[in-house]
Amino acid sequence: MTDREMMLRQIATVDFAIVELNLYLDTHPSDQEVNSKLNDYKKQSEELRNRYQEMYGPLTSETAEDNRWGWIADPWPWNLPEEGEN
Repeated sequence: MTDREMMLRQIATVDFAIVELNLYLDTHPSDQEVNSKLNDYKKQSEELRNRYQEMYGPLTSETAEDNRWGWIADPWPWNLPEEGEN
């Protein structure tokens, strides 16, 4: 797995945790420990995204400043080799 792929997995993992913690807080809004953890993950996601974009370019059309279509540059997830393939 390349560094780029590892960073994308890290972003996806942190963003998944953010969604799950938000869902939890829908039913437990006074849980300050989880709210603090959510804020930590949001900060971590922003840092990962900024670092990724500095190294590889925009992740979405909203973050593409110079080149509106730069975020769709290859590789698309389905173009990446499966683990164990070359």
